[in-house]
Amino acid sequence: MKLTVPPPEQFGSPGFTPGPLGDEDRQRLELHAVEIRRAIITMVTRANSGHVGGSLSATDLMVTLYHHVMKHDPRQPNWSERDRFILSKGHCTPVLYATLASCGYFPVDDLDAFRRPGSHLQGHPHQLKTPGVDANTGTLGLGLSTACGMALGAKLRGETQRYFVLVGDGEQNEGQIWEAAMFGAKYSLGNLIAFTDRNRLQTDGNTEDVMPLDPLPEKWEAFRWHVQEIDGHDLQAMLDAISTALAVSDCPHMIVLNTVKGKGVSFMENEAMWHGTPPTAEQETRALEELNHAV
Repeated sequence: MKLTVPPPEQFGSPGFTPGPLGDEDRQRLELHAVEIRRAIITMVTRANSGHVGGSLSATDLMVTLYHHVMKHDPRQPNWSERDRFILSKGHCTPVLYATLASCGYFPVDDLDAFRRPGSHLQGHPHQLKTPGVDANTGTLGLGLSTACGMALGAKLRGETQRYFVLVGDGEQNEGQIWEAAMFGAKYSLGNLIAFTDRNRLQTDGNTEDVMPLDPLPEKWEAFRWHVQEIDGHDLQAMLDAISTALAVSDCPHMIVLNTVKGKGVSFMENEAMWHGTPPTAEQETRALEELNHAV
């Protein structure tokens, strides 16, 4: 598996500087996104297990956060001043693990052991086993609550790090999401930025057939969150939305990302079957050939 791992000194910086994305940075992020999508396909195929569709839809966000926005240092996974990321839709570990490996938190070769016995790369993230993982998640709905608690603790201690959390859209069928929404608003958690991966597909089909969520932005606004809705595959749009969120300090933030499940692989895009179905060897070849032409 090939991933371009930047030099360690690139991380641990003061963090995100708002502004237009230059051509060099755009090309760098786009290359990371393609490589991570390749890794996702290969990891899940080799394991014959895992969640492809939602990992591919979240790839552009993960690259943007870890390679351009977040303050973190792979040489010091427990650095107290780092920004934190919580994967509330904890089944989509392929994109998290590939992203962490692309930053240098652990060797890229470890991805070959995804979901294998004895591997530290389990089906759901484990904070005590995997460098770079900030919270154990997997039971849907719990990740946002965890992030709210962590953000409140930081606020009470007067700390400045930021908390980023990725929530699935189907995950928002869980009542605990809305309990966390009330909690975040009550405590004015301006240090918390949440994202909804709004690909409109969950394991049982279209979200609007399973349990309608629309109008989703208005729901979050009603819970007194600062809300934006953008294209979740547009790098500049994500950076602009994060910049806007960072300028609002008196409430938590929800950025609804309109995404495509299976993004980047034509036969996987907008197909609910790819929520948790691993590709065959033949499908892996087809997917990688498509991705090879993306750069």
